[in-house]
Amino acid sequence: MASLYKKAVTVTDPTTGNRVKGKSRKWWGRYKDENGIERRVSLAVDETAALAMLNDIVKKAERRMAGIIDRFDDQRTRPLTEHLTDFEAHLQSNGVTDHQVKTVLYRARRIIDGCKARLIGDLLASRVTSFLADLRKGGISIQTSNHYLRAIKQFTRWMVKDHRTGDDQLAFIAMMNVRTDRRHDRRPLTDAELKALLAAAQKGKPIMKLTGPDRAMLYATAAYTGLRASELASLIPASFNLKSTPYTVTVQAAYSKHRREDVLPVHPSLAEMLRPWLAAKPANKPIWPGSWARAKCGGKILQRDLKAAGIPYVDENGLYADFHALRHTFITNMVKSGVSPKTAQSLARHCTIDLTMNVYTSLTVIDQAEALAVLPSVPRPEAPASGGTQEPECNAAGRRKMAAMVSRGAGNRVQRLASEEYRLAPDDTERQENGNAGTPDSLRHANAVAASCGTPPCHCGTTIDPDLQQVIVSWNRLPQSTRDAISILVRG
Repeated sequence: MASLYKKAVTVTDPTTGNRVKGKSRKWWGRYKDENGIERRVSLAVDETAALAMLNDIVKKAERRMAGIIDRFDDQRTRPLTEHLTDFEAHLQSNGVTDHQVKTVLYRARRIIDGCKARLIGDLLASRVTSFLADLRKGGISIQTSNHYLRAIKQFTRWMVKDHRTGDDQLAFIAMMNVRTDRRHDRRPLTDAELKALLAAAQKGKPIMKLTGPDRAMLYATAAYTGLRASELASLIPASFNLKSTPYTVTVQAAYSKHRREDVLPVHPSLAEMLRPWLAAKPANKPIWPGSWARAKCGGKILQRDLKAAGIPYVDENGLYADFHALRHTFITNMVKSGVSPKTAQSLARHCTIDLTMNVYTSLTVIDQAEALAVLPSVPRPEAPASGGTQEPECNAAGRRKMAAMVSRGAGNRVQRLASEEYRLAPDDTERQENGNAGTPDSLRHANAVAASCGTPPCHCGTTIDPDLQQVIVSWNRLPQSTRDAISILVRG
């Protein structure tokens, strides 16, 4: 039952100046709303007026409960600016970063102003889609348009959840296909490009408080952990565990994009590079100091080192090698190395597998051809018994064994990801630098395989098995996992 009461308050006695307990000047009302929740509301100083106000509130609650009037009527008469202020407080109380709060509020407010919407009912889907179309005509990309739409839809979803409106008028507006309007697609760096970049940065002059060696370690860490610029800028020496395996790096929740502490594996070769470098860094201070990440200057710094290394910032396909491309490099290399999609998603810290495989992974036709090479050969009809020379059984068995080893190699790399000793520089690059003296590696491996089956060496003029010849020709293009599997087969 509804009732009036005077609220207990603490006031200052004007005669003594002491704080004393007393009663509020205004009458307060206590009642239950249409949802059965007890509410308390400030009314009037006059008791008769306060009682009339309370009776009016109770009648509205009863009519809403009976379905006679809309329970959201009061909320729909409030200006959208008031709802936006409450929405901002909601985001802040849920731990959203200040930068993200400002971004979401700016985009939502721009749409509201552009649609000339004052109340909830003014925010119609047709107005929003028309305003976004005008923005695109003005030059913004489809992806940016989608970012604006996400912000305003996040706001309207919150109003429904917070019982400010009964329906989301923007729920059925779909995102546009960003693949039809790509403006800034990134590309992963090749092994040779990464090696050249690290060498150029190592010798470079300081940029924004980052020395050349500091930048080289920054790029190497980004390309081998997938950490974002803001996460890298938050790291201190204590963030790394490089004393016991598995080596790890920890990103505090305050700096992680999804607001939780992340403990990620560190590649052994990267750990070896980091140890002496970190030893010279002051404890409890950022190892990459300055405002470069906060000011979003990582890309500009990288461009200077790319130029010094002779690497194009934008390649012939219009793909960009900005700072975030180092994260693309990390994820693409995982997929190319045979890491399972689920493991790659976990290490990339993506919410969906689609983001990992379709946005952050870039595979060339050469990568696809190498993947196809692990399939068995097309079966051939057997030659008549009277014609030709039948293939020795050891050759056929060897090929079957080799195919099995190759197909298992990619899967084995998933288990070896955190412990296998890779080098930052690819084997191919080092072999090319050492020259071509002596027998090429491809021929040496082929000879060993041939010898294991009792076949003459491939360079003695004897006819070579077609499958073995294909291995020889393709050796330098084969993934490292495939070469490892063949080498194990030969030695075994």
